[in-house]
Amino acid sequence: MIDSIVILYSFLAFLFGSIPFGYVIGKLKGVDVRQHGSGNIGATNVSRVLGKKYGAFVLFLDALKGFLPVFILKFLGYPLEYQVLAGFFAILGHCFSPFLKFKGGKGVATGLGVFLVISPKVTFIVLGIFFSVFFLTRYVSLSSIIAALSYPIIFRFLEKPSEFTSLLVFLTAFVVVGKHYQNIIRLLKGEEKRFK
Repeated sequence: MIDSIVILYSFLAFLFGSIPFGYVIGKLKGVDVRQHGSGNIGATNVSRVLGKKYGAFVLFLDALKGFLPVFILKFLGYPLEYQVLAGFFAILGHCFSPFLKFKGGKGVATGLGVFLVISPKVTFIVLGIFFSVFFLTRYVSLSSIIAALSYPIIFRFLEKPSEFTSLLVFLTAFVVVGKHYQNIIRLLKGEEKRFK
């Protein structure tokens, strides 16, 4: 039985994850990033529209949205499945922000923050996969998709989690890959832009 406090906490993690930092920073610069580039509020598009310095800042803030809620639960001694649940909701918040009419980013940076707490060793392995694909292709989207698909498999093999925890991690990967559906279409058509 899931603790009612954790359910409430997961809702708060969703709200925290919903803060659209890429959109906010763009607005502070007088730009709606949704109207430029890929139209996404994530770090990659912010980097293209506002410059790499701002893209890196958004990457940090979006990762923090996943890191903090999970780290607090881990610090307080809550079990792994509760940590993953809170992280899952933080990622959902980023992807489906109520502040942007339930639209949002793709969950990669927020997922990075979540899984750095959940399993650093698996995260660094998957980061290695991400950068390997990126250096070979220069596609952030393809690198993110392959990393997202790799994580639940490696996590299950190395961490031997409960079925519930494993299911949540697989669902997280499903959400992240699903949010890349337009990128997948562009990749298949050969129209996806490489990151320079």
